Amino acid sequence: MVPALHLVPHQTGTRLILPTAAVALLALAGCGSSNSGTQSPTTAAKTPAKAAAPQASGALRTADSSLGRIVVDGRGMTAYYFTNDKAGSGTSTCTGQCLQLWPAITTTATTPTATGVTGKLGTITRPDGSKQLTVNSRPIYTYAPDTQPGDVKGQGVGGVWYVLRPDGTMVTQSSGGSGSGGY
Repeated sequence: MVPALHLVPHQTGTRLILPTAAVALLALAGCGSSNSGTQSPTTAAKTPAKAAAPQASGALRTADSSLGRIVVDGRGMTAYYFTNDKAGSGTSTCTGQCLQLWPAITTTATTPTATGVTGKLGTITRPDGSKQLTVNSRPIYTYAPDTQPGDVKGQGVGGVWYVLRPDGTMVTQSSGGSGSGGY
């Protein structure tokens, strides 16, 4: 629970005082370890306040970006791999609060479709029963701070999140600093 904020009278007006515990709690809010579905304190400040909804288009395509030709979801948002997910395991290690920052790209389609994606498409069943899209047997996600098609702000975050190419390989080059922060 976050402590209440206090208004403190001051000679020239009222000042807002954040208790040290509240600041620390806010800095630590969010996700942290790779298997617990949490993020590090350095990413918590960038975490949106509300959970991002999973995409249910079931369609993937390719698009040009600052990282070259990449895979995007049906809304044009960049798709990412989480390297803590093991290809072929049939599971995602991004759960709980992790999914707020890295929403799973899901589908309602029996057979996922893709335009220009040459990697092998598939799905895994998430604990909530939804079907998450996979490319080359790895689950894929979007990044909540990517607010417009073409954004690649999640590239390299924490050294575990990477954009994918149409053939399903990871892009490992830097996005020019947009992948800063941690996971």
